[in-house]
Amino acid sequence: SSYKRLKDRSKRVRHGVTLQGKLLSEPSCNDTFLEGDLIQYINGTNMSVEHLADVLSEKTGSSSWVVVFKALVTVHHLMVHGNERFIQHLASRNSLFTLHNFLDKSVIEGYTMSTFIRRYSRYLNEKSLAYRLIASDITKTKRGMDGMMRTMDTKQLLNTLPVIQTQFDALLNFNANPDELTNGIIHAAFMLLFKDSLRLFAAYNEGILNLLDKYFDMRKNQCKESLDIYIKFLERTTTLAQFLNVAQVQQSICIQGFSAGFCISPAAGITVPPHPVTTAQTQKLLVVLTIL
Repeated sequence: SSYKRLKDRSKRVRHGVTLQGKLLSEPSCNDTFLEGDLIQYINGTNMSVEHLADVLSEKTGSSSWVVVFKALVTVHHLMVHGNERFIQHLASRNSLFTLHNFLDKSVIEGYTMSTFIRRYSRYLNEKSLAYRLIASDITKTKRGMDGMMRTMDTKQLLNTLPVIQTQFDALLNFNANPDELTNGIIHAAFMLLFKDSLRLFAAYNEGILNLLDKYFDMRKNQCKESLDIYIKFLERTTTLAQFLNVAQVQQSICIQGFSAGFCISPAAGITVPPHPVTTAQTQKLLVVLTIL
């Protein structure tokens, strides 16, 4: 019966998550994360979503950086590839991960990995909070002229863009150098962050373009707020370039949804098309503020 299949899958999931902590002492990603089972499991019932979230949350209470990091990567994977009910449930929780003081002193590698665990958990917290505030995963929203960010009104943009900026800051704060991606776990986390960064920036970019289109029709206080958001966007574009260089992309990747495309390559790094308002033209916006 369907109930029996769900029950059997639940046992495999519990066993698989337990194996991560008890049997896998080496920071390798050769082990099976049971991702297929996990995704199918959360497609079952709301109860299975809550149960899986509880199990993974419990694993982040371990003192081992291996167990904690794998649990976080699994949570991130399910946020991205699992049923939307999973991230909805996480967003409904009063608190998600409280790992800001996490430190594994048992092994030398634990010191370095603990730093990235603290940063990674903060990003997942911000991703969950952003879902609660925006009521959607911004990395999965429709792009283009009829997409979510391009069709928002001024008030929605001024409320949404700061949320995206906060999530984006948490992602870029992971700040790993190529020589620090020393094991399969941190590499898996970085690749998930890498994919999120492209999708998040695509939405961010479209929101900024929409904001600039509306700039000269705004009230003075809205113009001030918009200009601040735009300047912060330019700063984050530079930081994103540094983040993506770490990925050492082997082939060109183009993200659709920009006015002139958005590409990164191993030779050229990251190139962002010129925005309707350049850095020099920012001064003109300041002038507009003085005469409004």
